[in-house]
Amino acid sequence: MEKIILTGDRPTGKLHVGHYVGSLKRRVELQNSGEYDKIFIMIADAQALTDNADNPAKIRDNIMEVALDYLSVGIDPTKSNIFVQSHIAELTELSFYYMNLVTVSRLQRNPTVKAEIKMRNFETSIPVGFYTYPISQAADITAFKATTVPAGEDQMPMVEQTKEIVHKFNSVYGETLVDPKILLPENEACLRLPGIDGKAKMSKSLGNCIYLSEEEAEVRKKVMSMYTDPDHIRIEDPGKLEGNTVFTYLDAFCNDDHFAEYLPEYANLDELKAHYQRGGLGDVKVKKFLNNVLQEELSPIRARRKEYEKDIEGVYEILKKGSEEAQKIAAQTVKEVKSAMKIDYFSDPAFIEEQKKKFN
Repeated sequence: MEKIILTGDRPTGKLHVGHYVGSLKRRVELQNSGEYDKIFIMIADAQALTDNADNPAKIRDNIMEVALDYLSVGIDPTKSNIFVQSHIAELTELSFYYMNLVTVSRLQRNPTVKAEIKMRNFETSIPVGFYTYPISQAADITAFKATTVPAGEDQMPMVEQTKEIVHKFNSVYGETLVDPKILLPENEACLRLPGIDGKAKMSKSLGNCIYLSEEEAEVRKKVMSMYTDPDHIRIEDPGKLEGNTVFTYLDAFCNDDHFAEYLPEYANLDELKAHYQRGGLGDVKVKKFLNNVLQEELSPIRARRKEYEKDIEGVYEILKKGSEEAQKIAAQTVKEVKSAMKIDYFSDPAFIEEQKKKFN
C-alpha cells in the first residue's frame, strides 16, 4: 500500500505560529523525508464557507494568503500537491454517500464540533454544512486514500470519526476505503499552542495570534505583551511555569543553540525555568529571549513569502495544476465507491445483461 498524506487548512485568514508548530513545520519535514509516496495539501475553502456563507469574499481573498504561507514555510509544489477543495466536486459526492452511515446523535457527540458550536454561539442556529463537517472531512481524507493525517490534537475526534465511517462503509460494501491514522506533533507543547493572551487556543477569531507573515516589529510587540504569571510582580518573586504562555512558546520553539546565541548565561531551557521558579528573573528578559528565537524562525519565512508575492499569477497556476491532478485521483475513488455500492449502473455490463434476462 502506498503511504499517502492528506492535510490542509481553512482559508479564513493568514496562518499563524500555532499552525506552524502544530502542522506546517512537520509537513515540510515529512515532505522532505522521502518516506511518503504522495502528499496532498488542501486549502479547505468549501469547509470554510459552512460558517462564512454570507461572506464569500473573506474566503476568496484568503485563498492566496494561505497558499503564500504554505510556500513560504517550505511546502514544495514539486513534492506536495496543493489544491483547492471546492474544485474537487467528487468530495461533495462522497460526503453525500457517507451521510447515510452517520447518525445525528454521533455528530452531536463529536467533541470538536461541540467546542466550535459553543465558541461560535451557534446553538440551534448552526448551519447544516458546518454540523456535518466531520463527514466532509472523511470525504477529503478517503478521496485520496490517505494513510496518514498530520494534525493537531484538536483534530483527533475528526479523524476518529473518519475511521468509523471507513469501517462502516467497508463492513457494508466491502473493503474499499483506506483506514487513516493521525500523526500528532512530537513536541507536546506543539499539540495546541495557546494564544498570546493565555487563552487555551490560538485562534484567528479571538485575535490572539502571531501570524507567520507579520513584520518583525509587530511580532516583537505581541511577544512583549504576552500573558505570563500574574503573581510574578517583582523580579525577586518566584514565578510559575504552568499557564505561562512565554514558557509554553519556548518549549515549542527554542533549543540549546538559541541559548548559546542569545542567552549564554544559561545552558538550556531547564536552567532558565529553574531560575524563574526560584525568583530573580524578570518577565521582560525572558520575553526578549523568546522574541529572538521567534524572529530567527520567522525571518526566512517572511523572506520567501516576499519572493512569491512577486509572482501571484505563478502561485495561482500552482493551485490550478494541483487541483486538476487532485480531481483525477478523487474521481477514481468515487468510481470505486460507486462500484462497491452497486450504483455504477451504466458502467457495469454484467448488471445490464442480468437485467435484460430478468425482463425478457
